[in-house]
Amino acid sequence: MIDALRTARGVMRSLRIYYGGRTRSAAMDKVYGAFVHRGDLAFDIGAHVGDRVASFRRLGARVVALEPQPALALSLRALFAFDRDVTVEQTAIARAQGVVDLLINIDNPTVSTASRDFIRAAEDADGWREQRWTRSINVPATTLDALITRHGTPSFIKIDVEGFEAEALAGLSKAVAALSFEFTTIQRDIALDAIERCETLGYARYNAALGEGQTFAHRDWIAADKLRQWLSALPHEANSGDIYARL
Repeated sequence: MIDALRTARGVMRSLRIYYGGRTRSAAMDKVYGAFVHRGDLAFDIGAHVGDRVASFRRLGARVVALEPQPALALSLRALFAFDRDVTVEQTAIARAQGVVDLLINIDNPTVSTASRDFIRAAEDADGWREQRWTRSINVPATTLDALITRHGTPSFIKIDVEGFEAEALAGLSKAVAALSFEFTTIQRDIALDAIERCETLGYARYNAALGEGQTFAHRDWIAADKLRQWLSALPHEANSGDIYARL
């Protein structure tokens, strides 16, 4: 009962944060409008409470949203219950289809993760020590390739899976037009691995945004080497952000 109440409180906290008013929504639409257009298909991998799903829908795209956490998948289905252009799958993403162990942060579900390395990196890091992962559940996992086979090729893939980004990209064998993935300063090595995978797939131009800010960090799109330099130079306090890659 106590865990259920904490879960509900965590979901409500996320809803308050991520549905932050018209200004935030407009800025989000401006960023994603560079990649997503009416009639397109977009994947939201690690959809959480669906603020990105909502942006993709405002831009006119069909959306496949993956969210393995039961409470959040339930919330997504409730939020988009009457939208036939949103498909919610209660599934994790990985390099191969199967099952993964998902570690749940009940009070802050946005940082639940399938990566034990992510939790180890957070243990002694400023700004992260108060986080606790107190439950684990087995969840089905699929790959980006399998999603494309089932739903078609998206124009854009957003990936936010708390330290599992390189694993997610390992399950993509052919580049789509553009994608984004989250990075954290406690695990820059994972971001560097993900950048290397993007290069292998053929992505040549990159940009980034810090935190939940919806503004590109670079006026012009840059090469992978310059992105690595920028990422390495970020102070720890920058904490997190998203890297964008396009062909």
